[in-house]
Amino acid sequence: MTVGEASGVQGEDAPVRVFLVDDHGLFRAGVRAELDRVDRVEVVGEAGSVDEAVAAIRHLRPDVVLLDVHMPEGGGAEVLRQVRPDLPGVVFLALSVSDAAEDVIAVIRAGARGYVTKTISGRDLADAVHRVHGGDAVFSPRLAGFVLDVFSDRPGAAPPGDPELDMLTPRERDVLRLLARGYAYKEIAGELFISVKTVETHVSSVLRKTQLSNRYELSRWASDRRLV
Repeated sequence: MTVGEASGVQGEDAPVRVFLVDDHGLFRAGVRAELDRVDRVEVVGEAGSVDEAVAAIRHLRPDVVLLDVHMPEGGGAEVLRQVRPDLPGVVFLALSVSDAAEDVIAVIRAGARGYVTKTISGRDLADAVHRVHGGDAVFSPRLAGFVLDVFSDRPGAAPPGDPELDMLTPRERDVLRLLARGYAYKEIAGELFISVKTVETHVSSVLRKTQLSNRYELSRWASDRRLV
């Protein structure tokens, strides 16, 4: 984890202080390199795990946190859960490879101000950072219509949630979605870049949380919640 100096009082022309949270070091390096080319954005630190992120964000108090959704130990939603109550001035922008509806809902309900996918260009990402820092909500074009639909029934309210689905971590939902589509454990492992043992652990956890007995019941459960 790389940390910078804690912030002082900022003027209007001061750069937006950004903190990166992602469990892939190469991806963090690429984002840092892209943002370093842009004026008025300063990357002040980075972390590759939930615990590192929580400690460093509390210390540095950045303006904007670029937050990966899928990480071990609860992912981006867990970082939000631990940090937001104590640091309401820190803005979180999800930056994820996933554009799945449940991932978007989960992280927005947890308090993120926006959600963009990792296909975004460096300059557009910098623009998104400035916009959320300025108070806007920012979403990738593919997600914007979906988010509007979710909020349309209850303007100003958080998106509706499924209490049973909310029990699952983003990674458990990824595994469940592929399992319900008929993927074997080895295929799921390859698709998500995790080990077969980790897949087995996630499946066991989902079975325990849902109180179901086998993959066929899980597939039906996932289909009922439109995960497939």
